[in-house]
Amino acid sequence: MAESVTLAPDDVRLIRALQIAPRASFATIAAALGVSENAVGRRFRRLRAEGVLRVAGIVDPGALGQSEWLVRLRCRPGSIAAIAGSLAKRDDVSWVALCAAGSEITCAVRSRSREQRDDLLGCQLPRTAAVLDIHASAMLRQFMGGRGHYWAALRGTLPPEQESVLGAEGVPFTEAPVVARDPVRLTAADEQLLDVLAADGRAALVDLAAAADLTPGRAARRLATLLRRRVVHIDVEIAAEALGFHARANLWLRVHPSAVKDVGRTLARQPEIAFAAAVSGPHNVHAVAHCRDLDELFEFTSDRIGSLPGLQSLEVSPLLKHVKQAGTLLAGDRLAG
Repeated sequence: MAESVTLAPDDVRLIRALQIAPRASFATIAAALGVSENAVGRRFRRLRAEGVLRVAGIVDPGALGQSEWLVRLRCRPGSIAAIAGSLAKRDDVSWVALCAAGSEITCAVRSRSREQRDDLLGCQLPRTAAVLDIHASAMLRQFMGGRGHYWAALRGTLPPEQESVLGAEGVPFTEAPVVARDPVRLTAADEQLLDVLAADGRAALVDLAAAADLTPGRAARRLATLLRRRVVHIDVEIAAEALGFHARANLWLRVHPSAVKDVGRTLARQPEIAFAAAVSGPHNVHAVAHCRDLDELFEFTSDRIGSLPGLQSLEVSPLLKHVKQAGTLLAGDRLAG
């Protein structure tokens, strides 16, 4: 992994183009950006090799009828790295970070079955001697993050005419129940498609078709259905520090119940916010903020978050170390693949 990387303006423009159309061909992106197809391909492969970005298909367990949980673990000193590493290796744990000066782990549990979730939250973690306390919050409504609604820090990088050439691939983000009322039942072919997309969200249709034993046409139609029904979204994972965002924090808000929706929707419009959701528990809104430094984090939370109508209290918990985001492990400040 590269110790450091300098992003050129064209790198950032490419990242933004992928946010808009993550599965668009290099030819389509090149036409939108006004560069050569070979230049786009070379730049994409370099950014991926340097751990700056990765495109992956992320399964939404809510579409399969399963709930999602945000978990805070308070651990004994000296044990946190091992526990975080074990959690990060699990397919049903999509996000792991060390907080509170190394005494707390925050993770997102996205189990695809009730048995898998209950085993982790009800058996394995409570039996871990180094875990002193567990607080699990069910996600009730997602306002920002995944499913076509990306981190807004790069909004405005491309002019509107270039964004219109790229179009809006997939399903645009709209607020919806976290757990679908009409869950999707996956076929064996669906599972094969999802496995390939998890490894490479830009996998060609011929590769998807071969893995699922389908024709390219049938694979394309099935992928469109999985996207439309929100079973999977194509996520552009970005190493935030490579873009200059060195201060990241969990925000735990206690909001008057009548103001939760307004606060969540306001957070989703802020370029500093990478994720926002309404959750159960004493803090009923959770968000993840990316700022360039701690002073910017202070100004953002005190001025713009602190003045939100209905806010009753705010806990800011800076991330000491980010271990996993979406489906990708991190090595230092880079995606590890």
